[in-house]
Amino acid sequence: MRSLVTGATGFLGSAVMRCLLTAGHEVRVLVRENSNLKNINNFPVEVCEGDLRNRMSLERALADCQNLFHVAADYRLWVPDPHTMHAINVEGTRSLITAASDAGLEHIVYTSSVATLGLTADGTPANEETPSSLESVVGNYKRSKFLAEQVVKQLTQELSLPLVIVNPSTPIGPGDVRPTPTGRLVVDALTERMPAYVNTGLNIAHVDDIAFGHLLALQYGKVGERYILGGDNMTLFQILQAIDEINGLPQKRIKIPTDLMLPIAWCMERIATLTHTEPRATQDSIRMAKKQMYFSSEKAMQQLGYQYRPAYDALKDAVSWFKENNYCH
Repeated sequence: MRSLVTGATGFLGSAVMRCLLTAGHEVRVLVRENSNLKNINNFPVEVCEGDLRNRMSLERALADCQNLFHVAADYRLWVPDPHTMHAINVEGTRSLITAASDAGLEHIVYTSSVATLGLTADGTPANEETPSSLESVVGNYKRSKFLAEQVVKQLTQELSLPLVIVNPSTPIGPGDVRPTPTGRLVVDALTERMPAYVNTGLNIAHVDDIAFGHLLALQYGKVGERYILGGDNMTLFQILQAIDEINGLPQKRIKIPTDLMLPIAWCMERIATLTHTEPRATQDSIRMAKKQMYFSSEKAMQQLGYQYRPAYDALKDAVSWFKENNYCH
């Protein structure tokens, strides 16, 4: 059984790749030109160069595959040009899914995000049925993922695709080479570059548990359904406390109101436009932080047999990996 994995050079995609190899799949990975190959080096995978914006390269990558795991996405909370993100996350997804339909694949697992889901007014965990809308989604990344999921749902119905959607929460663990915005939070906490925090909350899950959830979705997921793949709900303060405990270096931090952080984030974005480096905080990320981003994985647990380890273990593995790979200097 041959499976194509997009995004395998990235954090979650590489974990999905490893999971599939362990399960006995032949794995082909789609990589862009000049990609960092650290996460796929030394693994027995077939490398196929291509781009989500190049339909012919997608058709080549899909040839002779039975399964597709579309994990790739442009995941940045700040971008100087949102059109590129839209071209990759929305139109690239459309092109890949239609190419997969033409190729007659047996199974497709599309990696969406909890970013596409609504949040509850009282901070209780949201689920797959919590209402959401494009107008309520904050930021270019979340909007692009919302629109991409709508495209996927429409194509699944129109083309009768064997497609299942998974909505990962916040993955943490080894292999975050870039790192992702959440991984950078861990590194900043380790290197004493996070003296303040806001009153927000996240759902934290080990990247390997989320990856295994993809395999479960392939095996047991119902066509057209979506499944939250998450873990423990934690306040940002609890996350930082856990990192400090793992690191063995307690730190004093100041709680700052989110509205006070907005002008600071604005300044960081202005600097970022000059330096061409991603800011440590963005106005969108601060606006997101006004709500507790808590989610329930109950549906995946009941229907797929999904399980997750404590978030503390995920943070511990992430801290070890970042230290071992010299991110903390």
